[in-house]
Amino acid sequence: MILRFLLFIAALGVPTVLAQALPDLGDVSAATISVADEQRLGENIMREIRRDPAYYDDPEVTDYTNSLGLRLTSGVTAETRQAFDFFVIRDPQINAFAMPGGFIGVHTGLILAAQSESEVAGVLGHEIAHVTQRHIARMINQQGNNQLMSLAAMAVALLAARSNSQVAEAAFAFGQAGAIQNQLNFTRSNEREADRVGVQILERSGFDPRGMEVFFERMQRATRVYETGAPSYLRTHPLTFERIADIQSRLESMPYRQVADSLEFQLIRAKLRAELGAPHEALAFFESSLGERKYLSELASRYGLVASLIRNKLWSRARQEMVGLRKTVNPIVENLGCQLEAVSGNRTGALQCFVAARRLFPNYRALFYGHLEQLLWLRQAAQALSMIEEGLQTRPDDSFLYQLQAEAYAALGKPLMQHRALAEAYLRRGQLGAAVEQLQIALKSGGGDFYILSATESRLRELRRQLVEQKRQPQRF
Repeated sequence: MILRFLLFIAALGVPTVLAQALPDLGDVSAATISVADEQRLGENIMREIRRDPAYYDDPEVTDYTNSLGLRLTSGVTAETRQAFDFFVIRDPQINAFAMPGGFIGVHTGLILAAQSESEVAGVLGHEIAHVTQRHIARMINQQGNNQLMSLAAMAVALLAARSNSQVAEAAFAFGQAGAIQNQLNFTRSNEREADRVGVQILERSGFDPRGMEVFFERMQRATRVYETGAPSYLRTHPLTFERIADIQSRLESMPYRQVADSLEFQLIRAKLRAELGAPHEALAFFESSLGERKYLSELASRYGLVASLIRNKLWSRARQEMVGLRKTVNPIVENLGCQLEAVSGNRTGALQCFVAARRLFPNYRALFYGHLEQLLWLRQAAQALSMIEEGLQTRPDDSFLYQLQAEAYAALGKPLMQHRALAEAYLRRGQLGAAVEQLQIALKSGGGDFYILSATESRLRELRRQLVEQKRQPQRF
């Protein structure tokens, strides 16, 4: 887990990985961190996050979250515009967090707890504001008169706090506690600014700005009923009556706007409810909500029922329920129907299903992956390989496509190309050492003409240089 990894570093007193991600401050009077520095810092931390089992790399959930984020960042003024990357953490706690470089993490618990899409948008708008207002950079700059160690420890605390307050408190215990706490207090002083900018982002992007107010009020009320203390979002984003009053004051001057939730939001919530937790509990939840007519969207609840039936391997009943569900033409629904055929053993039917669905939604990533997986299962590796190579032209950093490419080469009996593809997959997941190992295996596997061998050796030299550089400069980006 990320948290154990980070705390292990802090316990040793040698924050190697985080130190690599932090700038060399040099002269205190000149301590600054640029936008480019923030980007590299965020990318280095993301390498560790992507290796964690809690990183939820589901294409449908990830693509929905990024489409929501893209809609919100379109409301950011041109002066502060930058690239953003939204990712999902499999964690039931209600939380979201911003990191340097525009990386914003969203817990699955937040999506499930929200009662409207505008509420989720309100939280993301607040986090986007932390990035555009460069609050993290301000923290690091203000830290100038302390050691690099305290900066790394602060990063440990910030990342740890996003999931477990007790772990965060443990991080504080590893020296520099006073300095770290002062910096966290500094971020709290910026919460009102993030609220103000976040409300503006919501309004500009067409969401209900009151979504932020409603969500914060619900979180504040939750402090009275949670036996184990406040929800994690309150621990990392302390709320006060004054903050909520400030938001309400700003909303008074805005016209009332009722914004309907998108179908995608409701379907993604149902998907998470069906896939996370025990299969029988998910099935009971959707059967109960439909039986008692307690749902925000009947269609989404029926989608969740089918997904739960699939997890419980009740294929026949799932197919019956799928008939009515498919009356709504939607890529998320189509993908579920095709997956039903695949997991129940009807691989030929699943392939036909994916082919038909992709005619309707040719750019939907989950359908593309499903199509490729069925081709590989049915030993049509050459056709799959052709599709993969075409896909990599538009998505050259897609690690999963490289993984599928490796499977296709393995099926075709091309071990050198298989391990080259695996190397590219590992590289894009931040595992540089594993990528080097795969290229070494590729060269020892035999096969390949002079051109392929030369290209592989050249790529190996390039990645080895990167690995050496990473180890030689522990306090630089």
